[in-house]
Amino acid sequence: MSALTHTPVHRRHSRRPWGHTAVGALILAVMLFPVYWMVNVSLQPANTAVSTPWFPTRLNLDGYAIALSQQGANLLTSLIVSVGSVVFSLIVASPAAYALARVQARWVGPVLFGILISQMIPGIVVANALYSAYNDLGLLNSIPGLILADSHNGIPFAILILRAFMGSIPSSVIEAARVDGAGRVRAFVSIVLPMSRNALITAGLFTFLFTWSDFLFALTLTTTEDVRPVTLGLYQYLGIHTSDWNAVMATATLASVPALVLLLVAQRYIGAGVTGGAVK
Repeated sequence: MSALTHTPVHRRHSRRPWGHTAVGALILAVMLFPVYWMVNVSLQPANTAVSTPWFPTRLNLDGYAIALSQQGANLLTSLIVSVGSVVFSLIVASPAAYALARVQARWVGPVLFGILISQMIPGIVVANALYSAYNDLGLLNSIPGLILADSHNGIPFAILILRAFMGSIPSSVIEAARVDGAGRVRAFVSIVLPMSRNALITAGLFTFLFTWSDFLFALTLTTTEDVRPVTLGLYQYLGIHTSDWNAVMATATLASVPALVLLLVAQRYIGAGVTGGAVK
């Protein structure tokens, strides 16, 4: 009798995962179809975008050769600016987050609120203000100028992530380092930063993604071809080479590779870095 009673329950529980998996697979297929179509068109011969088959039957890499020859410098510029923005953001945000996590003062709350407000300012407002300042300082069409501009998103985000994580580090660990003769800077560099590895990787990854996908600052703060990120290069590439869709899609595919590789490599650190400060 008990076996008959429990059998329908077991069947109901065994069917639900398959239904959820099917729905999830369908949603994932719909979301990833544009990516698949981008790669598919990039592998086709030139001038075949209208009649592109559903599956690449004739693989052709001419689009990638054209993309590398004409957009390779822009890809390198984006890589340099993104890495520089990550380094600069973490250098500024790490000590700031540690101070906000350890200092017990009334001004900490207003400072955190100001950091949150800074992320709500529209990017076009910041870009217009930076254009006038950069024009006076000679930072237009320069890699350092783009690094500073793109860090305006990375620094506040990194401070919030790192502060939550550093606030969960036991004070006894830092005090033990101080007893052993380490100064404040030595304890921060040798103890706090290694323990905050997951949060640092998470903040650095998101800063890289913010910078790599930036279009507004690239459009506003660069006026020549000497310094041009790939986002702006791809935008202008569309107007010149609209007929060569294989080259356009090859450029888009190449621009997606760094972000995809970083997400795959750092995915196991992201969850720990985001939730590390949730439980103290």
